[in-house]
Amino acid sequence: MSSGEVNQARLSGILLHVTSLPSYGGIGDFGPAAYAFVDFLAAAKQRLWQVLPLSPTGYGSSPYSALSAFAGNPLLISLEKLVEAGWLAPERIAGLAGHDGPVDFERATLEKLPLIHEAANNFLNRASQEDRARYDAFVQHNDPWLPDYAMFTVLRRRFQLASWNYWPQPFAHRQKDAIAELRTSAAQELAVEQVIQFFFEEQWCALRKYCSDRSIRILGDVAIFVSYDSADVWLHPEIFELDDSRMPLRVSGVPPDYFSATGQRWGNPLYKWQTLTERGFDWWVARIRRSLVLYDMIRLDHFRGFEACWSIPAQEETAINGSWIKAPGMELFDHLKTIFGDLPFIAEDLGLITPEVNQLREHFQMPGMRVLQFGFSDRTAHLHLPHCFVPNTVVYTGTHDNNTTLGWWRENASPQERTNAETYLHPIRYEGEIVWAMMRAAARSVASICIFPLQDVLHLGSEARMNTPAASYGNWAWRYHSDALHLDFAVQLAALMEMTDRDGYVPPQSVVDTLSSVSAESSQTI
Repeated sequence: MSSGEVNQARLSGILLHVTSLPSYGGIGDFGPAAYAFVDFLAAAKQRLWQVLPLSPTGYGSSPYSALSAFAGNPLLISLEKLVEAGWLAPERIAGLAGHDGPVDFERATLEKLPLIHEAANNFLNRASQEDRARYDAFVQHNDPWLPDYAMFTVLRRRFQLASWNYWPQPFAHRQKDAIAELRTSAAQELAVEQVIQFFFEEQWCALRKYCSDRSIRILGDVAIFVSYDSADVWLHPEIFELDDSRMPLRVSGVPPDYFSATGQRWGNPLYKWQTLTERGFDWWVARIRRSLVLYDMIRLDHFRGFEACWSIPAQEETAINGSWIKAPGMELFDHLKTIFGDLPFIAEDLGLITPEVNQLREHFQMPGMRVLQFGFSDRTAHLHLPHCFVPNTVVYTGTHDNNTTLGWWRENASPQERTNAETYLHPIRYEGEIVWAMMRAAARSVASICIFPLQDVLHLGSEARMNTPAASYGNWAWRYHSDALHLDFAVQLAALMEMTDRDGYVPPQSVVDTLSSVSAESSQTI
């Protein structure tokens, strides 16, 4: 055992999207509930908080259907924090939706957004010199994307939230005269949108510092593709597979498999990788630079798409008639490593993974993902069980796309999967035992990182499921109850972290030297 192996940190964290916090106003945000959750993480000796994308959402309120790969979701801004800062009077936020119950995205939009706009106008009208200086620095630093995102948002509102390709052509195609006129006629609206992004960044960075002060890192999420109806495609049509009228030529998805005879047609436009390569991957460099402002570590969603993606002709209604198209992942990550140094990436390598995908991930030493719920169906699924792990792995009991562990056990696990799970773990005398059995298995594994969805920590069933892929409604709305974070959960988790060396403990150098010496002597004896 080498010194490096002894000192390698073993970490644990909790997966909880910000919208799932029981914040005042009907949707989770960066307010007091977020700080209370961080205190819970610290008490439970968790070192990571994993969130889903923080982008403004479009269709279905999905964080993976974003209106921008760079901007923040205004609904995550805390009204209480705006009151504390003096941009809203306390009485202006009285009578909003309460702390508990699922998110009502429509109500949150109708109630919160006007108040956030009011606060932004107040900022523009009476900000101090110090406030203005911070704001001006923010605008200057984010100039590559911020003014255009503000224009996209103002135009989207002007045209009743229609997709940008339905706007009048001068705006849809960003004709110079139309854009120049907008900058003049909508100057106040554009400034308000920029202030809103300033509020988002100030509140999120304050929360992130609160985490850092408690030795907690933020694990964020970067989706490989962007939505067609996004500021990114509107602003940069030249880097996407679009025709002369700026409609998609080919779109993303996955091929038919065991779960779907027709595959999945996601509909995101594909990149013109050749164009991006010739431009030095400038858009991706900017995207990762922005992400590293928001997160300490980044999970790359649909990692296999960086090696090859399933390309579907846009006119096809299903994913059946697609084909695999190579992507320049090796060149992209080489370039990103040259710019940013060590890449703090986790590869979401679930699904149909080829040797080429594994080679790409391993070349850059990115940890892959394993999900315990997947491990009990048959022998082909055993790669998701701890005895098959390598240290450079992130293990989950389940993800945001899975049922909760208790819900899986009750409703989804087949009789054979139950038998296999009991053989591997231990007999489950009552259904609640499966949750801690799975969490202990993840924590005891050699995986360098283990992640628990908060629903599992709280022993919740399928009523707390975050997302059911392909479901047309009911997704993303779950919030935990405001009194759910009992100290008992934190104490139990903290004890498990200590016993599995995931509490952030680093052995003194004398212990490292002793272990290395013993290891060397044992090798000589053998």
